[in-house]
Amino acid sequence: MRGRPQQNATEGTQMTDIEVADEMISTLARWVNDEVSPNVATFELPDEYPVDMVEQMAAFGLFGATIPEDLGGLGLDNMTYARVIAEISRGWMSLAGVINSHLICAKLITRFGTEAQRSTHLASMATGDLRGCFSLSEPDSGSDAGALRCKAERDGDEWVINGTKMWVTNGERAGIVALLARVPDGDRSGSAGVTCFLIDKEPGPAGSGGISISRKIDKLGYRGLETVEMSYVDHRVPHDRVLGGDEGVGNGLRWALAALELGRINVAARGVGVAQAAFDAALAYAQQREAFGKPISQHQAIAFKLAEMATKLEAAKLLTYEAARKADAGERVDLAAGMAKLFASETASELALDAMRIHGGNGFSTEYPVERFYRDAPLMIIGEGTSEIQKLVISRALLADAAARSKNEA
Repeated sequence: MRGRPQQNATEGTQMTDIEVADEMISTLARWVNDEVSPNVATFELPDEYPVDMVEQMAAFGLFGATIPEDLGGLGLDNMTYARVIAEISRGWMSLAGVINSHLICAKLITRFGTEAQRSTHLASMATGDLRGCFSLSEPDSGSDAGALRCKAERDGDEWVINGTKMWVTNGERAGIVALLARVPDGDRSGSAGVTCFLIDKEPGPAGSGGISISRKIDKLGYRGLETVEMSYVDHRVPHDRVLGGDEGVGNGLRWALAALELGRINVAARGVGVAQAAFDAALAYAQQREAFGKPISQHQAIAFKLAEMATKLEAAKLLTYEAARKADAGERVDLAAGMAKLFASETASELALDAMRIHGGNGFSTEYPVERFYRDAPLMIIGEGTSEIQKLVISRALLADAAARSKNEA
């Protein structure tokens, strides 16, 4: 697949040709219908990594989805990327997670890395030969990202890293980790003192250098890909592995939060995909299942529930794609991405439960996929900033805008 660019005359950004985007989505839809959906249970319930599915995503070029074409990627715009993630998540949300953490790492390198860092890593990341992951959360630092305790201390031309990181998606199979660590006051150029390091590691469970995979975290949902705890004990990193070089010292948290805006659009799109799958399953089942002499879809209680589900789903799509459109236009996106992530993730959870209710007892059985939707949905409410954090982001943005308008009118 190739994301042939189309110039946006008003903003000067590269937009993916709509015909190319539609063809890409159609190809993915066929793959999801034929290869993913029928085989999810083989991997999801036993929590086994779907090697062949991931390799097919690499063949599609999806590990380079948002990496610019001149750096080896597809160069998709945010709108097309959101559609891709929604389509994949309609089949199995975990597959989107394999790409998301990788592309957040790639986004950081693309946007803030030195020329040497971009040329060294991005071409192999685009093919999936080099897998990336993003490592911010810690055992005692989740929503309060500024409270992280992982430390990096300068020792000549190297940094020595010590700390423990949690909830690292792709951590085992990654060959490069975008890791956030705190540097001493005397070595920082930014107020937070948090710096992003590009950590090389050997893919696999054994770890390398001072890195170890402390444990694999067993999860309610979001199964089939590894989520791990990683420990760093006196792990040495060359100074040229600081993201952005000297300028990056102390700027890691600010840059990471900027990259997470892509992650929030991704999670919103995942919510759309899971909500779509839940609605499709509920609609199909309601037309087939009979009670009191007619399909349950003809009973007003179920018909009204389907109407509410469809309306929420459409609203989630509109919010998500509007956030993607704003990102493509170069507009401020924190408010739109926060709204999209909040609403789409909550909608996925609500629709998954509604689908389970429509299925009745069958919805509680692993013979039907709706129980998986129900288990997968909470991850999107938590990941890339909880719903409560999104409300904080949204309210702060609204109040800041209101204050700016009042000042201009004064």
